[in-house]
Parts: sequence; C-alpha cells; structure tokens
Amino acid sequence: MTRSVPLRRLLVALLLSCTVLVSATACGDSGDSGDSGSATGTGVSASSSVASPSASTEKQRLAKTRFVANAGLAAGATYQWIVKPYRAGTFKKGAEGRTFALVKAGLAGGFAYNRLKAATENAKGDPLLSKAVAPLTAGIESLKGMATKLRNGQAGEGDIGAFESVIDSIKNAGKSAGAEVQDKVPSTSQLTG
Repeated sequence: MTRSVPLRRLLVALLLSCTVLVSATACGDSGDSGDSGSATGTGVSASSSVASPSASTEKQRLAKTRFVANAGLAAGATYQWIVKPYRAGTFKKGAEGRTFALVKAGLAGGFAYNRLKAATENAKGDPLLSKAVAPLTAGIESLKGMATKLRNGQAGEGDIGAFESVIDSIKNAGKSAGAEVQDKVPSTSQLTG
C-alpha cells in the first residue's frame, strides 16, 4: 500500500504538468487570429503565413528524402521476402519452410504496397518527382490484393513479375527525378508493425 501512494502522487503531478503545458501552448497561439486588437496584429499574421523560398526548397528536399526511404523499404521487402524465395522455389508445395515463407511474403506484400503508397504521397511534394511517379499509380493499385495471394500460396510468375515491374518503375522514376532509390531490407518487426 505504501508504494501506491507515491506512484499516485507522481501520476497526479505528471498530469498537472501536462495540463499546464497544454494550456500555456494554447494561450500562445492567440496572436495568429488577426483579432488581437492591435494595429500590427494583421500585418504580422499575414507576413508569417507567406512561405519563404528556403522553406519551399526544404519541403521539396524532405519530400525526396521520404520518397527514397519509403520506396527503398518497399524494394527491399519485395526482393528479400517475395522475389528471392520465389526464385529459390520456397513457395512450391512440399518445399521446406514453405508456410513460414508464404506468411512472410504476405506480410512483405502488404508492407511494400503500404510503402509504395506512402512514396507516391511523398512524391507530390516535389514537382519533378510528382510528374515522374504519377503514371505509376495504377501499377501500384494493382498490387493491392497481392498480399493475400502471396499468403495463400496463390501467387504465380506473373504476380511476382508485377511486383518486380512496379518496383523497377519506381526506382527508374526516382532516378530520373534525382532521387535514386536503393533497396533497404526492413526488419521483421517493421513488417508486422
């Protein structure tokens, strides 16, 4: 019983601290409303809402970086857990470790689809990259149900080829826009999380 009292006090103190911090942060935003009552309030809010050229450049650079990271994870997962085991014959009936390979391939398929969708969203932040990736959205959408096919052992040569084709297209589009994609194999916890 003596241990619960200090823990309870700690939680109350933490909760109060968070409340004060949130209240102070909320009160600090009142200058952006434009109705602050001062003559310069409107001028300040208007000038702070205009993006500077360096902010736009930074946003484009981050868009490319995020695109490269997401596309690289999708490419790594596809090669490591879908293409490589398929070529090794691990997906064939009676192969040793088939069930585990199929489960992992299903997870990798879902993960790769998710990362490819994120990469296309990231590409929208850079005009050149956006133009290069835009034609590939239909190919990415075609991979939507592939994770289930992989998990159930129903994926064939054409399905594996479709994955490889989309990944290669994304890599080429990134390279043409100055955002070269390298395969990055995600950890097992990234696949499941």
